[in-house]
Amino acid sequence: MSETRLEFNDDQGRRIVRVDKDVFTVGRRAGNDLQLLGNEISRDHAEFALVNGAWMLRDNDSRYGSFINGERVAKERKINHLDHIRFGTIDPELTFFVSAAGSVGRVTDVAVGDLRQIASLLEGLRAVGSSRVLDDVLALVLDSSIDISGAERGFIMLAGADGRLEFKMGRARGRQTLDGTVFKTSRKIPDEVFFTGHARIVLDMLDGAMADTHGATIAMGIRNVLCVPLSLVHFMASAQDRAADERRIGVLYLDSQTKGTLDSPLTATALEALAREAAVAIENTRLYREALEKVRMEQDMRIAAEIQQGLLPERQRLGPFFEAVGAMIPCQAIGGDFFDYLDLPDGRIGFVLCDVSGKGAPAALMTAMIQGVFRGHAEDAQGPAAAMTRVNRVLANRAVKSRYATCFYGMLAPDGRFVFSNAGHNPPILVTRDGASRRLDKGGMPLGLFGPAVYEEEELALAAGDTLLLFSDGMSEAANPAEEEFGDDRLIGSLCAERHLESDALLDSIFAQVKAFAGTQAQGDDMTALIVRRRC
Repeated sequence: MSETRLEFNDDQGRRIVRVDKDVFTVGRRAGNDLQLLGNEISRDHAEFALVNGAWMLRDNDSRYGSFINGERVAKERKINHLDHIRFGTIDPELTFFVSAAGSVGRVTDVAVGDLRQIASLLEGLRAVGSSRVLDDVLALVLDSSIDISGAERGFIMLAGADGRLEFKMGRARGRQTLDGTVFKTSRKIPDEVFFTGHARIVLDMLDGAMADTHGATIAMGIRNVLCVPLSLVHFMASAQDRAADERRIGVLYLDSQTKGTLDSPLTATALEALAREAAVAIENTRLYREALEKVRMEQDMRIAAEIQQGLLPERQRLGPFFEAVGAMIPCQAIGGDFFDYLDLPDGRIGFVLCDVSGKGAPAALMTAMIQGVFRGHAEDAQGPAAAMTRVNRVLANRAVKSRYATCFYGMLAPDGRFVFSNAGHNPPILVTRDGASRRLDKGGMPLGLFGPAVYEEEELALAAGDTLLLFSDGMSEAANPAEEEFGDDRLIGSLCAERHLESDALLDSIFAQVKAFAGTQAQGDDMTALIVRRRC
């Protein structure tokens, strides 16, 4: 005996309402057979009517409309087993059941229910962290589809980032998994279904033009094909546009070597309903995997940031004849700048600040390499120019495409002699105790561009109280919302005006001024600064 009913969830919980009249009314008015409350429900919104053995859904000129499977009912439309219904665009969503004992609909009800459970339980599965959750869902969808339809085999294809269908899983009767090399068939039908969004059934591949265009499939003995889209339907929230938004994520394909196996309207309807639930479960699983991968990447980036900060020296260094303090604030989790202090064998102290082209992980890897190379070649070099020459030759020989570095390296002796070389870097600012300033630009081209490059050096005499600011272009080029840059002049002004501060406080003040200038504008590059001051 057949039974017609509506199932849905609302504030009262899970509800099953029997449609036991030839005309069954729905609306906000209390006298309707099914009363639904809500701002988008009209007083007499719609009705289900049995006409010549088929159920129809009639919309009574409601303001916000009636929808079957996301499509608005203009006036009257036939409704099938397992169709999804909404009155207006908000919950609840009702599922229409018309089934007979022992029919395929019973099997489908169970399969759809299983998939709904999978979709709702995915949040719990996230705690398990299994990488096979998606495979399990795909297998469940295919096995349920084969059981419902009687097909011999099936596969699921999902859209990749480029919008093209990619084979994900194939299954045969008996829960047997088929790989992509074994499961061969024509792509024409899946591509057509994915492009149009309409299910396709081929009763006999040997009939008509099918034999001419699907020769490879026919050669495998395939006679009967059923393919349905996997679609997600979202309702638009805007009152101006109440249409449903459909996004196709793939296709479900079934076939058989026996003609007519899939030739059943009830089978097609059941599989379309199953495909709708499957699309939700598959998409939720994919989102879970993406979220899990994002968490793993974020964790890796945190570890990388900790490692990078560990490679940097301590923030402050104090010596008998100098004091120095530096900091690096990356634009992303990890950056492409570094600064370092080098204790030289002859009692001098070396200061280096380097800025690698680019940002993020590639720049950070290059930075770590250059920092190691610099320590290995600079400590025993005769002077900054010789050190730059060695490091440049090593980097040029590595020939990392489109990667280079600007660098400033200076050596300070106990008697105040300061020798430096600048490899294409922002010229540091030297401010004397009485407020005079100059830029240090003597050197050569950036490191890593040209192996035979020649570097020059210059020697200065620093007096007690003279202050040197080394900085990356992330400081001078920091922009405000009006796209105005902080600029070198402001750095010079800040350094001159606050040169009386202790080195640590001076560095913090300069960073604070740059950040205050940028305001709400996002940091566009790594910001690194190093202050060196002669003490006596």
